[in-house]
Amino acid sequence: MAVYTDISEDDLKWFLTEYDAGTLLSYKGIAEGVENSNFLLHTSKDPLILTLYEKRVEKNDLPFFLGLMQHLSARGLSCPLPLPRKDGALLGQLSDRPAALISFLEGMWLRKPEAKHCREVGRALARMHIAGEGFDLKRPNALSVDGWQVLWDKSEARADEVEKGLQAEIRSELDYLAAHWPKDLPSGVIHADLFPDNVFFLGDDLSGLIDFYFACNDLLAYDVSIILNAWCFEKDGAYNITKGMAMLEGYTSVRPLSAAELAALPTLARGSALRFFLTRLYDWLMTPEGALVTKKDPLEYLRKLRFHRQIKSAAEYGLTA
Repeated sequence: MAVYTDISEDDLKWFLTEYDAGTLLSYKGIAEGVENSNFLLHTSKDPLILTLYEKRVEKNDLPFFLGLMQHLSARGLSCPLPLPRKDGALLGQLSDRPAALISFLEGMWLRKPEAKHCREVGRALARMHIAGEGFDLKRPNALSVDGWQVLWDKSEARADEVEKGLQAEIRSELDYLAAHWPKDLPSGVIHADLFPDNVFFLGDDLSGLIDFYFACNDLLAYDVSIILNAWCFEKDGAYNITKGMAMLEGYTSVRPLSAAELAALPTLARGSALRFFLTRLYDWLMTPEGALVTKKDPLEYLRKLRFHRQIKSAAEYGLTA
């Protein structure tokens, strides 16, 4: 569920007077996402998404997120576009929260993506990486190698409650990645969270990318490893090489990967699997029962991490010459 802060109709109507958004007809909460409160608004002009940014999102990061969507949209990437206020600002205030109006993107996310959809996601991610060039604002990735250690420090003492031997295994993995993490690969703006629920389709056609609230500056190939983890494993934990092949073919058809990026892909995939394991582990251990956030099983990403340890080259993910 993703409505943490309620809003009144009167307050919302007042908020809309600061925008050229038309008259409010109806609104309802959107029960998806985990970071912010989201509402679908129908107005006399266009449908809009209202986002209230909750305490887990740093207010100082919001100009980066909103400005990035403007930048990507201006360069032809299909993504939501922030609606400026009458004074030109992209950010307002509602119910004591920073708030923004975002254009409504048609489409639905896929519960059972196929290889053809993975190919389109690969292409779209490569287009995003190219469209991100020239964006002036910078945001370091707080959930990279140094950030993983911080997360682990908060969970390590209880890790063996989830699986016996986990403390020793993750300590070893963190040491390995700290020693082997690539540094001199092409970098730029990455999405960093391009899971299926952040990609919309109309039929088999990709209609756009959403939810840029983990976007940051990092290695472009790291973003590729994230979508391999998010899209190319089946529910039983098996890696689907057909999906992986399609994903990588789609990406490299738009932005070819360098030899160094390909060589680093198994290590990057280990890192992205560990990143999502650690955030899930923290939520699994620390989120109180009855909280609004739905906890996700961290062991799903532990199994993916163990799979990537066995991979020696990008060819094993399905990449063809």
